[in-house]
Amino acid sequence: MIQTVPFAPEHAVKAAALERICFSAPWSETELLASSALPNAIYISALCDGEFSGYAGMYTVQDEGEINNIAVFPDLRRRGVGGALVRALCDAGRAAGLRRLTLEVRASNGAALSLYEKNGFYRVGLRRGYYTAPKEDAVLLDKDL
Repeated sequence: MIQTVPFAPEHAVKAAALERICFSAPWSETELLASSALPNAIYISALCDGEFSGYAGMYTVQDEGEINNIAVFPDLRRRGVGGALVRALCDAGRAAGLRRLTLEVRASNGAALSLYEKNGFYRVGLRRGYYTAPKEDAVLLDKDL
């Protein structure tokens, strides 16, 4: 069973480990704690059978949210965890009065693009050479809430 809950400080150690698995420029435990504590941040954890399995975060500015990270442990992918996190961010955004969410994703990350598009995000642009290690374009996506 997948449950989404507010990101808690005790989730930061596992989230940092997950960052090292998923991203070429991972955030540290300290960075995750600082980011999730910002007054304009919304962070959510996913629990599978009570165990931390992933997290998502976004920053809000006025009526817009920018998703900065969604990460799920590889052995739990394609089991609904990512979708649950995306929906939880959308719900939290609506509750906060947001009208739109934005994000960028590596152009080669077909699984993430599929996840976002299944959840109502649409492509609005491309940032050439946005990512490093390796250098890659970013696809820009929006979703109207």
